[in-house]
Amino acid sequence: MDAAPLQSLQHWLAAAAINAALIAAASRVPLLTPAGWAHAAALGTVLWGCMGPAGWLAVVAYLALGSLVTRLGFAAKAARGLAEARGGRRGPENVWGSAATGALLALLMPLVNEAQHAVLLVGFAASFAAKLADTFGSEIGKRWGKHTVLITSLRPVAPGSEGAISLEGTAASLVGGLLMAVICAGLGLLHGLPSGTAGTLGTITLVTVVALLATLLESVIGATLQQRCAWLSNELVNALQTALAALLAMAAAVVL
Repeated sequence: MDAAPLQSLQHWLAAAAINAALIAAASRVPLLTPAGWAHAAALGTVLWGCMGPAGWLAVVAYLALGSLVTRLGFAAKAARGLAEARGGRRGPENVWGSAATGALLALLMPLVNEAQHAVLLVGFAASFAAKLADTFGSEIGKRWGKHTVLITSLRPVAPGSEGAISLEGTAASLVGGLLMAVICAGLGLLHGLPSGTAGTLGTITLVTVVALLATLLESVIGATLQQRCAWLSNELVNALQTALAALLAMAAAVVL
């Protein structure tokens, strides 16, 4: 065996060992179910192996912020039957519904050239920015939204309904998407657009706008297709939302 494959094997073994140790230490925190932690370890190994600590830290930040906003007003949401199940703990389906797109993009990164890598990073950031925007909008809107309407008809609906939006929730979505974009930029995952037509601030703006747009599109899917297709679960809709965000952001990065 030559040196390069051996080094690659060592790199992946180190990534797996680091994630196993970190998950073992973090598993007492009530963020995920036991199965959720196991799948998070697999996700973390992929991210660390393909992107290094920066990609891993970006997703840890997403998980921490998403869990934090879920806990806001949790008792009030629970009393109204709007709180997340299992006390807000996420399971494997939640892990991959949120992160499958990002994991796929991470797996592609070692295989592409520098310009393509930059485009994939924009898609990676946009996928998690969109999911955090969705979580912020949903959790804030369910608790503090004053006038909740269906996005396709603008008729009043109960908070927590599929496809429901509110002014407060939409503003929270914008904040969530911006936070995730800034975190990715701070970790060195977002630079200027590959074409050189916009700097880091322009890329942050692009990711934030796409995250909000993908969140609104997710509400449209919830109000239409999800109402008609019994097999279209929330987790599948989440995966569609993150994929849409990544594709839109990467297309915009190439065009701009």
